Amino acid sequence: MQANQNMVRSAAGQGRGSGTEPGSDGNAQTPPSWVTAAPLLFVLLWSTGFLGAKFGLPYAEPATFLLLRFMLVTLLLVVVAVIVRAPWPRTWREVRHAAVVGVLIHGIYLGGIFAAIAQGVPAGLAALIAGLQPLLTAILAGPLLGEAVTARQWGGLTIGLLGVALVVWQQLGFAVADVAGIAFCLAAVLGITFGTLYQKRHGAAMDLRTGAATQFTAAGLFMLVPALLFETMTVRWSGEFLFALLWLVLVLSIGAISLLYVLIRHGAAAKVASLFYLVPPVTALFAFFLFGETLGALALLGMALAVAGVALVTRGG
Repeated sequence: MQANQNMVRSAAGQGRGSGTEPGSDGNAQTPPSWVTAAPLLFVLLWSTGFLGAKFGLPYAEPATFLLLRFMLVTLLLVVVAVIVRAPWPRTWREVRHAAVVGVLIHGIYLGGIFAAIAQGVPAGLAALIAGLQPLLTAILAGPLLGEAVTARQWGGLTIGLLGVALVVWQQLGFAVADVAGIAFCLAAVLGITFGTLYQKRHGAAMDLRTGAATQFTAAGLFMLVPALLFETMTVRWSGEFLFALLWLVLVLSIGAISLLYVLIRHGAAAKVASLFYLVPPVTALFAFFLFGETLGALALLGMALAVAGVALVTRGG
């Protein structure tokens, strides 16, 4: 881990401001071999987030649910950091960077998705709107990070978005979702987009344990405000809720988020964002096996297009 941290610090120092990626130079160190398997694992873990929300939200309001989640994650990360003596942020500037990412990725993105589902927005519609994130990231990665997005990658992003739309088309129907729920979804997309770009630019040297603890602390404080102002903060404890809470804490907030930051370090932001195209199809597969939801030919075609789009983006450089 320390060797990886040193490599990232060195690469970030040489490439900051020019858009140079670690490993893009012929003399630079290549990422560890296990990083090549990380995208698949990330997609599998991240796709379970919608299922965890579906299981847990009947027992707690969204901000209260997330507040409990962030508190548990912070506690676990602090304990781990103390045991392994991980380095904490040394300046207020580093703390501020971590806090901004925490509010954007955990507070606004997760808060928006959970609030939208609680408002009655179908999970498929929420996934479709979240699928706009790769295109938005690709558009902003150029002016903000200096990353070049090729014509082939633009084609892959477009094909991926079309694939996501086909996967969730049968779930959308023709009903008009609640305006507030749609607004929450759009806020979530903006949160994850700017959070990914901000982490790429300012969080390359962050220790994954203490940095994440700082992020979740900031996200918890952010989520405390709507919980106090707009919710009763009542939780109906049950086995199903406890399972959903622990799953989201251990598998999503620690496992998937750590993988996301590793991927951001070792890949261009637009390429990492393209992985989110695979989340709705994989979520649909999980729903098929867990809840018996059927997949039509249109959805299968959409999944194939989403995979092809991701392949074009990740190989288009």
